[in-house]
Amino acid sequence: MFIWCSHGSSDKRQVYIVYMGNLPKGKVSTTSLHTSMLHEVLPRVGSEVLLYSYHRSFNGFAAKLTKDEAAKLRGKEGVVSVFPSQKKQLHTSRTWEFMGFNKKMRTSIIESDIIIGMLDAGVWPESESFNDTRFGPIPTKWKGTCQKSANFTCNKKIIGARYYLTDGDNGPEDFISPRDADGHGTHTTSTAAGGLVSQASLFGIAKGTVRGGVPSARIAVYKICWSYGCSDEGILAAFDDAIADGVDIISLSVGSSIPFDYFEDSIAIGAFHAMKKGILTSNSAGNGGPTPGSVVNVSPWSLTVAASTIDRKFVTKVKLGNGQIYEGATINTFDLKGKMYPFIYGGDAPNLTLGVASEFSRYCFPGALNATLVKGKIVFCEYFTDYEGVLEAGALGAVFQDTGNKDFQFSYPLPFSTLNVNDGRMIINYLNTTENPTATIFKTSQDNNQFAPFVVSFSSRGPNPITTDVLKPDLTAPGVDILAAWSEASTVTEDDTRRTRYNIISGTSMSCPHATGAAAYVKSFHPTWSPAAIRSALMTTAIPMTSNNNIEAELAYGAGHINPLQATDPGLVYDAGEIDYVKFLCGQGYTIANIQLISGNSSSCSEETDGTVWDLNYPSFALSSTPGKSITRVFHRTVTNVGSAVSNYRAVVNSPPGLIIQVQPSVLSFEYVGQQQSFVVTVGAELGNSMISGSLIWDDGVHLVKSPVVAYASIML
Repeated sequence: MFIWCSHGSSDKRQVYIVYMGNLPKGKVSTTSLHTSMLHEVLPRVGSEVLLYSYHRSFNGFAAKLTKDEAAKLRGKEGVVSVFPSQKKQLHTSRTWEFMGFNKKMRTSIIESDIIIGMLDAGVWPESESFNDTRFGPIPTKWKGTCQKSANFTCNKKIIGARYYLTDGDNGPEDFISPRDADGHGTHTTSTAAGGLVSQASLFGIAKGTVRGGVPSARIAVYKICWSYGCSDEGILAAFDDAIADGVDIISLSVGSSIPFDYFEDSIAIGAFHAMKKGILTSNSAGNGGPTPGSVVNVSPWSLTVAASTIDRKFVTKVKLGNGQIYEGATINTFDLKGKMYPFIYGGDAPNLTLGVASEFSRYCFPGALNATLVKGKIVFCEYFTDYEGVLEAGALGAVFQDTGNKDFQFSYPLPFSTLNVNDGRMIINYLNTTENPTATIFKTSQDNNQFAPFVVSFSSRGPNPITTDVLKPDLTAPGVDILAAWSEASTVTEDDTRRTRYNIISGTSMSCPHATGAAAYVKSFHPTWSPAAIRSALMTTAIPMTSNNNIEAELAYGAGHINPLQATDPGLVYDAGEIDYVKFLCGQGYTIANIQLISGNSSSCSEETDGTVWDLNYPSFALSSTPGKSITRVFHRTVTNVGSAVSNYRAVVNSPPGLIIQVQPSVLSFEYVGQQQSFVVTVGAELGNSMISGSLIWDDGVHLVKSPVVAYASIML
């Protein structure tokens, strides 16, 4: 669900973000500067107008303004951008083992010094996943705080917690504290860095040991999401604090509408300033798939993560009175113990009181069913809408015929299963030919998913909507049917009364913290590596995937499936820093004035410093053009040796018909760790109406440094 911000009339106040780039040099009170600027367009400035003053890690503020006042500020010197705040939405046991990352993996002696900043819906601190037994003192680099609250306490695992609340964000169920009322924040946090908890399950489903990617790492909680969304002004305030507090990695499973400018997007702005301080931001790619061009959080200085399956799937079987059993796709937590119940077709139970005909009641819409006929029975519905119609009618359970994707499952507040169309027809025939039909719905069981990993249908796809020749998403990680810790203030699902300590949910919200944990793991072995080097290590060691299961190929999974263990020893990395992104921004047409404000120095754009998108030192290669054209692009890249001191890497090119990849030089020789070597890749493609993809691998006999090479027609956007 996307939550859009209403612009209203020109005299109606709404929240705007005024972004002013880097912090000013010298002893300047940024808050006074912000108040002064507001005074120039407003007769009176109070706390009801100025909501946040960003002054710890970057410069800007959030204020309630009219359109006219925002326009006046937009034209002032020192302002990079002014944009209305949006309400962004949350992108919602054996996953680490599936990636070859088991409990016995090698760990770094400084893992407990790594601090992950979780920008989400808060956390349930009492969860066993955040137990601080055997944790040592809090790292001395930590500069944050645990925001005082009557119902929240930090420990040596959760070392800091803050919350950011703007009027109108919260509902009656929200805690005005860092405590999680929703469950989402607890789930993502435990996935990234939760401790080991044995015998965890959702009412016995998926029972096993759950843990995060870096169980010994510390957690800093920044609660930005409430009942009614995650506001841009709160997101920026959390970035402002997290960067200054001393976190090592930032994780953000939040997104909104497709962005069109990096510096009118709060997450891209925050991630840029995090990058400047050596902090990688891990982002979810969004749940807008499989629509082309639906990927969000696409800034080239952050990590964008798609969602894929693991080798486990959940099935919910339905048994009929004639002994036939059909396999459905839900997570059914209710156990009917095999007892058979009366089974009724929704089309035979129309709500005549409301004038509903059987052609509507067969779909089980809310209000369409006759409660007298349905109560205490299992109902069969011909089309999957939602559970509300059968629940309000008092049904014991429901079986829906579903034509949609079944590569992920949901939980429901009653026994529930969804079947494919063919099985649905068999059930209709049974109902029509049996005098007293009966059925039962079994509790969900676990089965093997032989096709894993593949990118799930809901995961957002590329191309990148802002810079088409920067491949996004970067990679994929487990995001389907993930078991992790849950808030005990929240129920299993909506319209449910049951509480649980662990829950199973799906989304790129779940894949993002897997990548966060992997990035923190790499950081623990290489604490001096830049955000770009860590991202490069994760991308170039990713497990290659095939278009057999995802027709969008790299536009679905980027460089491939994350492989945390291998990422600690990538051999070579494609490094980049602020100056590289400044050159990129110059090439993207940003003004010198804005770039100087963003960078905080005298950076300038010229023919020498303008960087084409193809020269950004990125671990993937992408080029786009209009359909039916031949296109050639030249990419300049530099790799840094982080493997064997003396090594020789040979270029291995994989290119299908229609794609030509040439590399000069074809051999890179290194004499010491840290040495850099540059090379040029020339890619030619004959484009139809789709895409062609290949790869470049640097091979020294030990390391395979893999990069996707993708050419596609711009019609895909």
